[in-house]
Amino acid sequence: MMREPLSVVLITYNNADTLDACLREVDWADEIVVLDSGSSDDTVAIARRHGARVATHPFDDYGPQKQRAIDMAAHDWILNLDADEILSPGTRAVIERALEHPAHAGFRLPRRERMFWTVQHRLSHRNGHLRLFDRRRARMNDVEVHAAVTADGPVKTLWRADFVNDGDTDIATRVEKINRYTTGMVAHKLRKRQRFARLRMVAYPPLFFLRQYLVKRYFLNGWAGFVASACGAFYVFLKYAKLHEAHVRAIRRRG
Repeated sequence: MMREPLSVVLITYNNADTLDACLREVDWADEIVVLDSGSSDDTVAIARRHGARVATHPFDDYGPQKQRAIDMAAHDWILNLDADEILSPGTRAVIERALEHPAHAGFRLPRRERMFWTVQHRLSHRNGHLRLFDRRRARMNDVEVHAAVTADGPVKTLWRADFVNDGDTDIATRVEKINRYTTGMVAHKLRKRQRFARLRMVAYPPLFFLRQYLVKRYFLNGWAGFVASACGAFYVFLKYAKLHEAHVRAIRRRG
């Protein structure tokens, strides 16, 4: 049975380490679009080797850059991936069935995280992300740091399809990302009034750890799940610690 034509869309910057594995799993799509931000490694060459249509645009922010890539696509149905994300075996078949007579504006795909030396267990909690969508009824929002697709219409989760985020291959990479993300989030949150930042800095990290490790069943991932839960708790601690620090500095400048 015929399905809707599909464009796979990615933005890249020096992703040579992960891009080949990503594109190998989507070479069945009708089109691959790669919008690069000026990579100095083999990213562009790898993309062209997989038959991608490649363009370059300076990076300003995640949401606008993703939307530019979406707008470049030839087809209305979009599979939006990052360059360090890989479709799991069997996901292609689920996506193709969903596109035979799509009655939804989009579909969420569960994401499994790479937990350093292993990949997240399928029975631990997987967050669904809106990655497969009709661009006539969906587009990137303007949320800073964590921009995502929002749809104007019903959305369904394809639980039998998922993909692996293969970016955090070691603890150092995860910690570097935590530091970068929390700095960006604080710059955004300072424009809004944030109440109880100090209380949250103290109380939320242990609660976050217990939620990840027990409620979301990260214990199924062994020691990697324990470390990932601890890193998540450090993430929320650092976010509120940096927010408190920024407020203290602002008060001292005014005084």
